[in-house]
Amino acid sequence: MGKFQYKHYSLVLLTVVAAFSYLDRGLLAMAMEPIKQEFQLSDSQLGFMSGFAFALFYAVAGIPIARWADRGNRNHVVSLTTMLWSIMVTISGLAGNFAQLLLMRVGVAVGESGCIPPAQSLISDYFPRAERPRAMAVYWMASPLSVILAYLGGGWLIEQYGWRITFIVMGIPGILLAILVKFSLREPRLKKTETTYIPTTTYDKALPKQPPLNVVLITLWQKTAFRHVVMAFCIAIFFVNGIGAWIPAFYMRTHGMDAGTLGTWLALTWGILALFATFFGGILATRYAPNKEGLQMKAIAILMTLCSVFYVFCFLSSNKYFSLIFISIGSGGLMSLAMAPAYAAIQSLVEERMRAVALAFIFMLSNLIGLGLGPVAVGMISDALAPSLGKESLRYALLLFSPGLIWCAFHNWKAASTIEEEIRSVELKEDSTESTTTTLEPEISNNFSTVN
Repeated sequence: MGKFQYKHYSLVLLTVVAAFSYLDRGLLAMAMEPIKQEFQLSDSQLGFMSGFAFALFYAVAGIPIARWADRGNRNHVVSLTTMLWSIMVTISGLAGNFAQLLLMRVGVAVGESGCIPPAQSLISDYFPRAERPRAMAVYWMASPLSVILAYLGGGWLIEQYGWRITFIVMGIPGILLAILVKFSLREPRLKKTETTYIPTTTYDKALPKQPPLNVVLITLWQKTAFRHVVMAFCIAIFFVNGIGAWIPAFYMRTHGMDAGTLGTWLALTWGILALFATFFGGILATRYAPNKEGLQMKAIAILMTLCSVFYVFCFLSSNKYFSLIFISIGSGGLMSLAMAPAYAAIQSLVEERMRAVALAFIFMLSNLIGLGLGPVAVGMISDALAPSLGKESLRYALLLFSPGLIWCAFHNWKAASTIEEEIRSVELKEDSTESTTTTLEPEISNNFSTVN
């Protein structure tokens, strides 16, 4: 397999792995109502299980696994963590009570925390800066693919066979993917260091060392654009996940839709639109704004503002079909257009040996604040409004969350002013490192000849 073919094969495989990783969250959202009924749970308990409990362990495990990925074999990291979350999703169908299901969600969180950052770090090694938005567009098609699988396949499985069988069936493909990653992907770093013998002291000079964790975090936080990007991610995930976790429950309660019908509608509207929007977001950034991350950040700010507007329309609409169209345009269309350029910008903002940790750091904060507290906050607001609004309490809890993405847009706009300058400084530093490595090559060669 040639280099061009291999890097695209790797991108597709890692995309499929990510899709099944995110599939679990969509399945849980679809299963919220049947789980609530079986275990007699409150909305606050459901929000805690789908939000804070998952996000806490996702965040705690993410940093050490990312450190391992930044200095070790990223293929092994992706394979092992994929195996872990797949097994935990599968056995979630065997949970006998709420506590057991909560414990299994913790296992899923630990596994999933080690999947996305190493994979994106690998992709950034294969694709240069100008091509990264397009590569990330392909990779982040995993999210809408998971929506289609969870809502279409998961919805009908839950309706026909129950949520337990659904989790068991949907977890098995991940185990097979973990094995495929293990035996078919290669770590680019190993190719760089393959030799018969090179004197260690000389060769060490040529290789960039992984900086200590505190140095990585201080370096990242000194970047103005990076700070605004982190804030934007935290805010976006807080509001988007707070809303997204409750979307199926909202349509089941307010509009009386069953799991199978709702899953089909969400898959064919939200899922399909998101699939195309994610891809074209990367294509548009690559074609019309290559190496212009400032312009990309401003475009993302506009998209976030429009998304808030469509969320408001969705929850105010009394017609379920109009409501489905509005949520699909907001989350499926506008939000998905922003994904590829946003993640590509992050990878370009940091050096190669910091990429996995940088993304894990963003995921740690955004998931603790966003995924951890978002669903819980909606659940608590819904419980508080229930005595006066009854089953409509969830609608108004979600409506209160809808304008939040305007705050996210503010930070994206602020990041635009310095992001290109910060990326250039990273590129200059990497060029300097490569120049040093090239200069040391004759010394390495001479030492090698002397030893022989």
